[in-house]
Amino acid sequence: MTHIQDSAEPNLFPDAYPHDQFPQFVWTQRPPALPAHAWTTETTHRDGQQGGLPLSAEQGIQLYDVMCAFTGTSRAVRQAEFFVYRSSDRRMLAAAVERFQGGAPIEPTTWIRASRADADLVGTLGVRETGMLASASDYHTFYKFTPGGRTQAASKYLEAVQTVLDAGLKPRLHLEDATRAPREFLLPFVQAVMELAAPYGDAGRPKFRICDTMGLGLPYTFVAWPRSVPGMVGEFLALDVRGEDLEFHPHNDTHLVVANCLSAVLAGCAAINGTLLGKGERTGNAPLEGVVLHLLGMGYFAENAPDFTQLNALSSIYETLGQGVPAKYPLYGKDAHRTRAGIHADGLNKFWPMYAPFNVPLLLGRPLELSLTKDSGLAGLIFLIKSHTGVELQKDNEELLSLHTHLNAAFEGGRQTAVEWEEIAPQVLDLISTQGGNAKRP
Repeated sequence: MTHIQDSAEPNLFPDAYPHDQFPQFVWTQRPPALPAHAWTTETTHRDGQQGGLPLSAEQGIQLYDVMCAFTGTSRAVRQAEFFVYRSSDRRMLAAAVERFQGGAPIEPTTWIRASRADADLVGTLGVRETGMLASASDYHTFYKFTPGGRTQAASKYLEAVQTVLDAGLKPRLHLEDATRAPREFLLPFVQAVMELAAPYGDAGRPKFRICDTMGLGLPYTFVAWPRSVPGMVGEFLALDVRGEDLEFHPHNDTHLVVANCLSAVLAGCAAINGTLLGKGERTGNAPLEGVVLHLLGMGYFAENAPDFTQLNALSSIYETLGQGVPAKYPLYGKDAHRTRAGIHADGLNKFWPMYAPFNVPLLLGRPLELSLTKDSGLAGLIFLIKSHTGVELQKDNEELLSLHTHLNAAFEGGRQTAVEWEEIAPQVLDLISTQGGNAKRP
């Protein structure tokens, strides 16, 4: 038999899984293209609305305020993006601009179509930067315009860029459908934008948002253009586009949204664009909270970390909009930290980090929870009571065993729904008051 090395103490890998931080990347070799600084930008107010989030002006500002409370002084979220076409959107934008000018940490920007009329409009709204739609694939350039084609599209985009520059604004080109765009159009177009903006200095230095619009990008260097996200980032950097002037904006159609974001950062892209809790078109956008969690793991925001407890407010906000957070949604779903299995509950009773990915109560401000089912066992009942009362009843407590038997009988009798704390609380509290001698108290 192969010899297994024993140890007097457990190895819990504290460098990778520190007790009071999110999981860390322990580099075997630091990626050479990793940006000195990385951050996120937000498009809940634009792509979230476009994807069906019906924001009033007041609700939009409420989201902006929550996001500012989350980012604090960390600069984890640096910009928020607003529509400008409806009066409610302009009220949102005006309120955000006022807050930013008063010291709020997130700069408002806008999104426009690449037209002279839209560019003229944005010049009056008090922002310093605007995003501009620049559809990049032949799926768009050949079929969106009349007459269609690459030259027609590029000419239209560059005319709008010129207007934005003349208005004293920084253009941010949203390269829609970049992961289906031909290299022979996309890269020369980027160069043309940079040449057009060169006389305007740093104030007009353009930004480029690589949009994986249909979620088709792959997080690998060993696949061909246009699907390789790190490969495309590398090609932009080779054109002397600075990493801080690059953003990556993916969707989740093929389940790779966060992986693609991280691959973009590792390749040198400094900014990831996404939405709060991933709300957006079809399957959604990059969830900013998930991306920021991993940026923390890479070592960013070490001195001033964002406050993830602030994002708990989003659940109720989205609920009022009819866009509730799915129960099992990571981090903030109501069941994200809830177990129903007795073996997990037993582990939580013995050593709670066994079944927690990190210190959930500390970092998210959310409890580790349990719902009682036919699979929860006596350990589940003990954990539920302890988590709500601080009292750990012993397994041989007769009243506890009686309650457990009663619950099992209900499940054997056909009950399908879980038993929650509120249902058994009166009986448990009475049990504790009369049988407290057979319990451990904190």
